[in-house]
Amino acid sequence: MTRSAMRAFKAAFLGATIAGTSFFGPALANDGLLALQDDPKQWTMQLGDYAGIRYSELEEINAANVKNLQVAWTFSTGVLRGHEGSPLVVGDVMYVHTPFPNIVYALDLNDDGRILWRYTPQQNPEVIGVMCCDTVYRGLAYADGVLFLHQADTTLVALDAKTGDVKWSVVNGDPAKGETNTTTVLPVKDKVIVGISGGEYGVRGHVTAYNVSDGSMAWRAYSTGPDDEMLVDPEKTTVLGKPIGANSSLESWEGDQWKIGGGTTWGWFTYDPEADLVYYGTGNPSTWNPSQRPGDNKWSMTIMARDPDTGVARWFYQKTPHDEWDYDGINENLLVDQEIDGVERKLLVNFDRNGFGYTLDRLTGELLVAEKYDPAVNWATHVDMDPASATYGRPQVVAEFSTEQNGEDVNSTGICPAALGSKDQQPTTFSPRTGLFYVPTNHVCMDYEPFRVSYTAGQPYVGATLAMYPAPDSHGGMGNFIAWDATEGKIVWSLPERFSVWSGAMATAGDIVFYGTLEGYLKAVDAKTGEELYRFKTPSGIIGNVMTYEHKGKQYIGVLSGVGGWAGIGLAAGLTNANDGLGAVGGYAALSDYTALGGQLTVFALPAAN
Repeated sequence: MTRSAMRAFKAAFLGATIAGTSFFGPALANDGLLALQDDPKQWTMQLGDYAGIRYSELEEINAANVKNLQVAWTFSTGVLRGHEGSPLVVGDVMYVHTPFPNIVYALDLNDDGRILWRYTPQQNPEVIGVMCCDTVYRGLAYADGVLFLHQADTTLVALDAKTGDVKWSVVNGDPAKGETNTTTVLPVKDKVIVGISGGEYGVRGHVTAYNVSDGSMAWRAYSTGPDDEMLVDPEKTTVLGKPIGANSSLESWEGDQWKIGGGTTWGWFTYDPEADLVYYGTGNPSTWNPSQRPGDNKWSMTIMARDPDTGVARWFYQKTPHDEWDYDGINENLLVDQEIDGVERKLLVNFDRNGFGYTLDRLTGELLVAEKYDPAVNWATHVDMDPASATYGRPQVVAEFSTEQNGEDVNSTGICPAALGSKDQQPTTFSPRTGLFYVPTNHVCMDYEPFRVSYTAGQPYVGATLAMYPAPDSHGGMGNFIAWDATEGKIVWSLPERFSVWSGAMATAGDIVFYGTLEGYLKAVDAKTGEELYRFKTPSGIIGNVMTYEHKGKQYIGVLSGVGGWAGIGLAAGLTNANDGLGAVGGYAALSDYTALGGQLTVFALPAAN
């Protein structure tokens, strides 16, 4: 696909405003942000655009010359622990964020990255103690001259992008109950869409829309509970093409367990302006002991499609009913148009923690493909794809790896994937040039022993002990970086990695794909073949997401390094007990032999021509 054809593709799909006229009518989405996302010189959203594909049309750096990349400049954030997300570039300014305490820097790209302003929130450090898996933050959002910062303590702050001054702020949750934040937000039209973290504390998940103008709440939709609080219409909100029916959530929980039922929303949001739907996923049910919450535990572990104006749900799809393994369903939902069986379809593609890659019709929620994207996955044999079956759309669980069937206080061994999934939140990328998705994955298995636990607000509500290790009978490492065909549900190529690939990937029109490794390497591979074309060791492990921009006619690649996150929590928090970090400390103990704590932005470019 040529560069001009790619622009036409994005315009047709995303409704970009050209010459002041939207393809889909007046102001279906934030016109300013739509125009910015169509400019490859800037990087204005964490996932690159509303569709979440993390693809750039920039092609100065390509498969032929990427081997010549050099470090152009660096910036120290002044903060250690895990650096997730990526900087934003709007015009001539780069906006950089940190993990807790969530400092924001505005850097002048015209003046060697001079700090134009910095914003340092005042937060109670006690919030660190109720953050599940490191003090990470997945980045800022931008719209119409405003930066949105969602702090660890759940305070949503609107900052003037030119000055850093606070325009307004609002509190979205209560850390005393275990409610925190790690994820970014998404501006859509005149609202900003916000999630909540805390599934390991019995938090009842929700998504909230605040008005961009003043921070007032527009609507809040809970993941569990009564229909009116979930903002569903029992007859019009559907699951696999059928109405969900009245009290669909309440009837799937025992008693009032839904009130502390999890389903938190700490992942990514995407948006289709033509369909006018926001997509996101809900997390694990609480507690991790499945025996304490019989039923399907709706609507945890669910892809949700909602109207951004009202919050009312169009459709749901629950990927892991009655989760027994902590396979949070929060991973990003990529929106693409591709052919399936010779018919062009509007697709949603999701790589779930449970190890299945799902392809759905994003307008209706119809399930089209569900296949394993890591051959090690063994907890289920397959997803039932027969619409006439009573178990249509459900994974078929293998009894040996069912933590509930094995019982409380029984250690179920050899479950693949581990609780951190075949992929966690680290975002995927898609190249329209190859039609492939490039997926950073975990190749990790676990032992899982559930036990009975009591709920106390603000205290951990887990109820399981875990041990993690590399998938047996494999290449010995804990990760793969794969290319995936979502129309057929198959791996095209796979690159083994020593550790999980916890960095967000990015594809470009130069036919290359970038990603980072936990040891700290930035890598570039050929988008068609997977051949490694470049690597550079940054000062610390990379769990940040690669981004690109153009400044003064030159293309740059940027990535945050700073080891941490769930996989690196042992290093980040100085933990040594193998069972700490919900089992990750022991599994990733060798990581300390390859990297150390850090906090740095590294920016790359090709050398100047002689």
